[in-house]
Amino acid sequence: MLRSRPELERLATLRASGALTLVPTMGSLHEGHLSLIERARTIGPTLVSIFVNPAQFGPGEDYAAYPRDLAHDLELIEPLGVDAVFAPSAAEMYRSADTVRIEPGTRADVLCGAGRPGHFAGVLTVVAKLLNLLRPEVAIFGRKDAQQCLVIAEMVEALDFRVRLIDHPTVRESDGLALSSRNRYLGAEHRRRAQALWRARNGAREQREQGEREPARHRRTMARQQAETDRVDYAEIRSVPDLITPELAAGKILLAVAAQVGPARLIDNLVLQIDGQRITETALLAEGDDR
Repeated sequence: MLRSRPELERLATLRASGALTLVPTMGSLHEGHLSLIERARTIGPTLVSIFVNPAQFGPGEDYAAYPRDLAHDLELIEPLGVDAVFAPSAAEMYRSADTVRIEPGTRADVLCGAGRPGHFAGVLTVVAKLLNLLRPEVAIFGRKDAQQCLVIAEMVEALDFRVRLIDHPTVRESDGLALSSRNRYLGAEHRRRAQALWRARNGAREQREQGEREPARHRRTMARQQAETDRVDYAEIRSVPDLITPELAAGKILLAVAAQVGPARLIDNLVLQIDGQRITETALLAEGDDR
């Protein structure tokens, strides 16, 4: 396990043996993270980062309470044949003189970005640090964080990072709930109500398959399906990759929902490619697929 900048010199051997592939995480690993690691292992030597990034949490959010168990994370990773783990401290990642942040592009202005000011600046700053320090050829992110994937892709293109991005399909529990580290905050009743997010995105898809093309009606359907949650943050249909509201539900679109359920703020989404009457689930990024 690597904990500091000087130790990263050890990665030179991995880079020489293939396409170094990074799986960035905030720890508290679950089957969704493990599926990212398994995907990375099909590409090249695999590096997992574990770091709870304080810069992406706003005032009153759950940075202090965010679940951390590095020893358990390492136990889960060990059987997968990961080549290296980078688990720095906050002091190692953010030195006292660090005052520079990366401001996101317009894709960060909506959805989660609208209600969490500064969140994506924190995300991009730590991702840029990881890409510069670790210098992977490939980085894999979970599709559940769809907006995050697109905001990072915008940064990578704009700032000429030499890395290939892949978005990997969301892994779900048997009841449809998207796997998330925050799911462990949920009691039995909260979990039942959290299924509303799954029903919301599926309801909008079914509506589109029945011929509805008006985005406002999809939004109303998703919001209505989320009525069991404590607070609906958004129920939106957006174009991919620019995340603007389309005039019609056509082309590549994102059905995105977010809601507060008990102690947890949860998100979910569905990416669809709509060509005439043909509707298929698809990846966000050109390098993604539906494996």
